[in-house]
Amino acid sequence: MAPSKTHFSRILWIHLELHITLTRRGHLGDEIYRQLRAQIVDGRLPAATRLPSSRELADRLEVSRNIVIAAFDRLIAEGFATGRVGAGTYVAEVASGLARRAPPGHELAPRAIWRAHIVTEQPRTDVTYDLRIGAPDPRLFPWDTWRGLVANQLRGRRRRFHADPAGAPVLRSAIARHVGASRSVVAGAEDLVVTSGAQQALDLVARVLVEPGATVAIEEPGYAEARTIFQLAGARVVPVPVDREGIEVSRIPSEARLVYVTPSHQFPLGVVMSLQRRLALLAWAAQHRAAIVEDDYDSEFRFSGRPLEPLQSLDRAGRVLYIGTFSKVLLPTLRLGFVVAPASVIPALKAAKRLTDSYGPPELQHALAEMIDDGTFARHLRKLIRIYRERRDVLVAAVEAQLGDRIEVWPAQAGLHVAGHLRDRRSDVRAIQRRALAAGVAIHTLAPYYLRRARPGLAFGYGMLEARQVGEAIRRLAAVL
Repeated sequence: MAPSKTHFSRILWIHLELHITLTRRGHLGDEIYRQLRAQIVDGRLPAATRLPSSRELADRLEVSRNIVIAAFDRLIAEGFATGRVGAGTYVAEVASGLARRAPPGHELAPRAIWRAHIVTEQPRTDVTYDLRIGAPDPRLFPWDTWRGLVANQLRGRRRRFHADPAGAPVLRSAIARHVGASRSVVAGAEDLVVTSGAQQALDLVARVLVEPGATVAIEEPGYAEARTIFQLAGARVVPVPVDREGIEVSRIPSEARLVYVTPSHQFPLGVVMSLQRRLALLAWAAQHRAAIVEDDYDSEFRFSGRPLEPLQSLDRAGRVLYIGTFSKVLLPTLRLGFVVAPASVIPALKAAKRLTDSYGPPELQHALAEMIDDGTFARHLRKLIRIYRERRDVLVAAVEAQLGDRIEVWPAQAGLHVAGHLRDRRSDVRAIQRRALAAGVAIHTLAPYYLRRARPGLAFGYGMLEARQVGEAIRRLAAVL
């Protein structure tokens, strides 16, 4: 059956399913040439294949024959086709299949250190009950408000062709005021660099402070992505155990030049570092002339108790870099975070930011600054705290009631997840995870967060699960266990 013809499109199927589409939006001869060349290069038109005659092709495409002849002449001139007098035009032997993959063992290969960290991303597929951690509920994001703020920036009279690598000054000032009031961080706009999320903040810190071969101490269990970033910077990463007061400072190796911690809501166990441990860690860093990276990734969601002073505000020796993000309060896809650093480090962080991606999107940064300054951000945060507190309380009660004899839950006063270790240390958490998914429940294990041998455990996220769904989710998980 002949293909349909319209004013805007011409489609041709002939020998070996040759397919050419013309849209009448450019030079038709160039378009015929490009499409034939592409099919020759990727092997869809094998060597020695006879192309349709210029008259036949022109007739079927409803174009001038001279246009087709020009396209054929160009293919012949560039070696993709050959013309045989009285016999037609053929695909050249040398040209066909140029785009085929290189034979095994001949491909370009990344450095070994990168190959060791390549992970095949699994899509976050929809499941009935999502207990995975690391994601807030996108249904709670104030879409209409944000759309209006960004639209106002796009309609602004001043066009921004360049921006400060450290971030828009108005946003840096707004963030400094926000973290000063809500988290007791001591900082001004000049002490802060806006980043594309906490991930980039960690990457910039690693670039600026970590020498190849240097020792970096991290929590065990701890944030796997941070561990990977420091390893890719060439560091020797040493895990340090965490107990119910936080990282065990006495077990940090003396040669460590940087210590990465999550003191406000330890990731993934959820404990809060005690004041005694905080002071001990600061004293250790001053004594050993080491840096401390304080990752405060989700402490906005504090449901009980008063937060302790951050390491950054207790620091008197200029050893602490404080990292924060808006991914949990707003949306991870906005990619907005920041790092507060000592004055001696700020110029290097700005230079690293400029070389990495120059600067972030000014319109989004100005929109966020306005959201913070007009009180919209604070109101949104209060709403989220109320909703997530309810989800946390319902989940903890359900886990203790239905799984308490099998799981020891770590106390958590903040954040979007709680963690628990299985009382039976022989438990196969991978098998539990697979069976739970088959029952419609997606959940993370604690295994990826250990560098050494992991104690079997699960992490229960409630960012994506409504309170009314919690009971059934835990009931299904209990059946699996």
